[in-house]
Amino acid sequence: MTVARRLQGWLPLVLMTTLIVALGAYASVKQDAFLTSYNLGNLLLTTMPLILVSLGQATALLVGGFDVSVAALMTFCVVVASFTLTPETSRLGMIPGAAVLVAIGLGTGLFNALLIRILRLPSIIATLGTFSILEGASLLLRDHPEGTINADLVSGLTRSVSFVPLAFIAVVALAVAADIWLYRSRTGLALRAVGLDETSARRLGMRTGRTVILAFVACSVMASIAGFYLAAQVQIGSPIIGNYGLESIAAAVLGGASLGGGRGSYVGTLLAALFLSLIDNVLPLFQQPTEYSEITIGVLILAALVLYKSPELVARLRTSWGGVGRLRTGEGEASAG
Repeated sequence: MTVARRLQGWLPLVLMTTLIVALGAYASVKQDAFLTSYNLGNLLLTTMPLILVSLGQATALLVGGFDVSVAALMTFCVVVASFTLTPETSRLGMIPGAAVLVAIGLGTGLFNALLIRILRLPSIIATLGTFSILEGASLLLRDHPEGTINADLVSGLTRSVSFVPLAFIAVVALAVAADIWLYRSRTGLALRAVGLDETSARRLGMRTGRTVILAFVACSVMASIAGFYLAAQVQIGSPIIGNYGLESIAAAVLGGASLGGGRGSYVGTLLAALFLSLIDNVLPLFQQPTEYSEITIGVLILAALVLYKSPELVARLRTSWGGVGRLRTGEGEASAG
């Protein structure tokens, strides 16, 4: 692996870490409320749904696909939770109630995979259709926010040590383990190989179809788990869909995922999701409009795409200039002859 490729792999992690530290330092100097245990704990809890769904989205991107249905899936899980995880549900009864949400994620992932692998629909079209189905199902079950979520479930999901949620510690460990698996195991290599060149991967004997199916199933299951933490936040069966579909893609891309597939980082995705949540956390402290968050995210995505692609862009420019130089030399020799 060349030095340029090594730097390209580490660049997203370094950039996201630097931005988090810089923005956090600025906010702590300007606003005393930022470093309070309440605000930091709230920041880590509110970023949990985005982190989880973004880790799943990164898996879909690794095989060269998109899943825009995750936002509607998360919302549908919240709505279903208002029926299966009610205040009257016993602790033992919460097990099958929670299993229903995971089963919804599993079924959605298989449905998306069927559309993409069997019917050969583009992933963005297939998952957009699933988005509409799930959106309609949520509104059919709850046409307005109602149905309280079980308080024991909420307290269990939001349990913390000092201001750090236990779930956040677990998801950091998950992201680190996932990156080790992605770059140090045969199955992780297969996942990246399918995204880089599916035809070549198939010729090497890799089960590309199964890999793509598992990637989209994992994406949907992670979205359903993210639905638990979204339910813990809203604590009511709300059919209002958040912007998690686009934000999860943004977090994965900022974390180093390639839109063409084959490259990404789960740790980078986690850091990017935390940074995006940090922007949403800091703006109200400075009494700034939330619209600035959307503008900032858009600018960052475009800047990151250019920055992460800079080694390839430089190589292309060198090739182009080299071709022009050789052409001019040939023309000069022809004229002299």
